Amino acid sequence: MTNDPTRQPAHIQLQTLERREISSRELLDLHLARIDASHVNAVITRDDDAARAAAHAADERRARNESSGVLDGLPLTIKDSFETAGLRTTSGAEDLEYHVPVRDADAVARLRHQGAVIMGKSNTPAYCQDLHTDNNLFGPTLNPHDPKRTVGGSSGGPAAAVAAHLTPAELGSDLAGSLRLPAHYCGVYGLRPTHGLVPTRGHIPRPPDWLTSSDMVTPGPLARHPRDLGLLLDALTTPSPAENSPWYAKLTTSRRSVGQLHVAVWAEDASCPVDHETAGALAAIEQALASAGTNVCHTAGPVDFAASLRLFEQLLHATSTAATDDEAGTAELAAARDLHEGDSSPRATFLRHRTQTHRAWLRADEERFRLRETWHRFFAGGEHDVLITPAAPTAAILAGSRALKVDGVERSFFDQTGWANLTSHVGLPSLVVPVTRNVDGLPIGVQLVGPAYSDRTLLALAEHLSSLLGGVAVGSNL
Repeated sequence: MTNDPTRQPAHIQLQTLERREISSRELLDLHLARIDASHVNAVITRDDDAARAAAHAADERRARNESSGVLDGLPLTIKDSFETAGLRTTSGAEDLEYHVPVRDADAVARLRHQGAVIMGKSNTPAYCQDLHTDNNLFGPTLNPHDPKRTVGGSSGGPAAAVAAHLTPAELGSDLAGSLRLPAHYCGVYGLRPTHGLVPTRGHIPRPPDWLTSSDMVTPGPLARHPRDLGLLLDALTTPSPAENSPWYAKLTTSRRSVGQLHVAVWAEDASCPVDHETAGALAAIEQALASAGTNVCHTAGPVDFAASLRLFEQLLHATSTAATDDEAGTAELAAARDLHEGDSSPRATFLRHRTQTHRAWLRADEERFRLRETWHRFFAGGEHDVLITPAAPTAAILAGSRALKVDGVERSFFDQTGWANLTSHVGLPSLVVPVTRNVDGLPIGVQLVGPAYSDRTLLALAEHLSSLLGGVAVGSNL
């Protein structure tokens, strides 16, 4: 255990605050100093005065033996796609360079209500629309394990900030694997909660001040320990007073103890091959669980991978059209009408999905609900509590590259999120767990998937895996 508080997990930092071994103001200043010294370009906007005022308020509460919540006094950074009152929010886009919201996104308000000290914003590609984290406002975020490698996207700034010990935890977001891919590439834990548990109002894209958001985007936490994800999940599922909500979510773990869980492993699929090092990580996980007495079995998958991915792409392109201006929408309609009937190119598929009729979307939505039922039956029969899959086909690819090679074979660039997007449109909780490193020292993770509202079961299994693997090093060695 290190004596540097910034290198400790969030739950340990909170314990030192509770024992008054350090003040919130001191802990904040240590993190700000780390950000100042960092070269990974993860934290791109700060208001140190406001953060110090919030930390001072937390220290005064603690001196009065009061508490604001489960995160009281803990400094955090927030993905720049979430609106933060009084703190610039750009979502990486040049036309929002000077956008300073007057109201927090609901997820941010929940963190503040639980005592979090917001110390800055972390980088994201423009409007969260890339698998690399780079933009014209702030430039690229570098992978703390190897600056020549990507951090992924779009929650690349959050994942890098956690891995580089610039923040104990983060609030990211996930629409198409954009929280889980960076968690995998940066070697940290990343949870996409059950869809609907955490409100999305105030997340950009969708223009500032919109009340609605994509029907698939899900805010979620990143951290260096699964217990920290649980703390943030507590905060993110507890409404703030401004919401005037009559309910809150109380998530429980499985009826089985963690060692008695029935775990299925979906290790490979021809639709999205993985490299030999990723396959080795899945095999090692399976062996570790089996050796510990866990009921482990192989599965060819509860759903058809390719068909599920086609449906996901149709729904993704549909939800992304909401804020398209009329001129661009008219141009897309004209281009779609000019397509040849037999044209199945990626561009043609993109245009058809972007311009599909409401009837076509309703039928796709019906297909989504049927797919969700298929997943439900897989978990409801008592044979499977958790499914383990690859997190991605490989470790982090080269920064800026638009190519993905799996054991030397060229694959689609978007295969990076193929495994993550098995659950993106059906809303199941999905957790990336770092498990090993490849020959180049780059992190490799796996993905844990469970039925709706099994988020805490996934967290318990993640902590169990960490124990079985001897406490795999999480984050970078910076």
